[in-house]
Amino acid sequence: MPMYAFKGIAASGKNISGVRDADSPKTLRQLLRKDGVLVTSFELSKGGKAAKEANAKKGGLSRDVDLGGIIGGVKKTEVAAFTRQMATLLKAGIPLAEALGALVEQISNVRLKTPVAEVRTMVNEGSSLADALAKHPKIFGELFVSMVRAGEVAGNLDEVLTRLADFLEGAQKLKSKVQSAMIYPMVMVAVTVGIIGVLMVKVIPEITSMFSQQGKTLPLNTRMLIASSGFMGNHWKAILLTLIAGAFVFVKWKATKDGKESWHKFVLKLPVVGQLVRTINVSRFARTLGTMLESGVPMLRALDTSKQIVANVVLQQAIEDAKRAVTEGESLAQTLKKSGQFPPTMIHMTAVGERAGQLEQMLERVATTYESEVDVKLSRMTALLEPLILVVMGGIVAFIVFSILQPIMDLGNLSGPK
Repeated sequence: MPMYAFKGIAASGKNISGVRDADSPKTLRQLLRKDGVLVTSFELSKGGKAAKEANAKKGGLSRDVDLGGIIGGVKKTEVAAFTRQMATLLKAGIPLAEALGALVEQISNVRLKTPVAEVRTMVNEGSSLADALAKHPKIFGELFVSMVRAGEVAGNLDEVLTRLADFLEGAQKLKSKVQSAMIYPMVMVAVTVGIIGVLMVKVIPEITSMFSQQGKTLPLNTRMLIASSGFMGNHWKAILLTLIAGAFVFVKWKATKDGKESWHKFVLKLPVVGQLVRTINVSRFARTLGTMLESGVPMLRALDTSKQIVANVVLQQAIEDAKRAVTEGESLAQTLKKSGQFPPTMIHMTAVGERAGQLEQMLERVATTYESEVDVKLSRMTALLEPLILVVMGGIVAFIVFSILQPIMDLGNLSGPK
């Protein structure tokens, strides 16, 4: 059944908007009229030219509805909640189409509600759930579709969806930890740069102007401060443009194949950050591969999808090499070891899992181990960055204050110009 996004006027006189299932625009208006809503505009959920033509043929009041300005995107947490709820309904014995219909009714975000409604329509028409989900790759990625397809083939879709919901929630939790750990240092850096900029451009020139009027020799540090302040004050536009241009060139360079590879290699070699980035990506790879294998996804397809989850191209290339080697019959652990990009602990546990025929469970343990290690590394990095930023900020402010106070305190003892 088609779904329409509509705007209208309620009985109270307020403007309202929403989505509603209806066989045709005429049925839509009748259903909403029963609810006391006068339709002013509507659009078939798929939108675009085809939707407008369909509405025109049916005599509808075709108008564009800019949902993008009203409703935001789909969050990963919403997809995870949808997956969890669908798994619960299927475990309770509710048929798939009926479960999808129940979920459509309770989803509030139109960006998710509309695709789910279209998925339900395709399932009612005989399509598999995986094929229907694959029509919306921006919401349901290759990982999601591959696991659902494997669950449908194996007949354990409810278990696969539960496992998938756990995976999505865990991935989002890990992402939130990393973001939360970086917020405080970034705020501190921004505040530090802002304070120093104001001091150098506005405050210092006002205070040090009286030193120039004295016509006496100033200490070296004070002269350096005045020169730096004058340069920043006179050329702040050029400095800002240079920084913006430098950032733009860096982003463009990093977007190239060689630039991205060089940058990712450099990041992995950094003392603290490199180890953290490697641990996060290894954890993602192990969790994704283990979850997909446990859900019944073939090894090669699971490796290909897991590679896309990894954000570092150096590790991606190592996984691609491993995939080719596995295709030729080699051990996964040995091929990962040859790359030199994966920790020895993971290699050892993977080898044990392959020998024991429990690779999926061992990869899950690897992921759990490294996720715990990410927490420790994040705490250490935050504990290192906070005092470092404070020391740098305090040192700069102390230099500025000392350079201003020194000539004031020694004003009577300054020698004449040489």
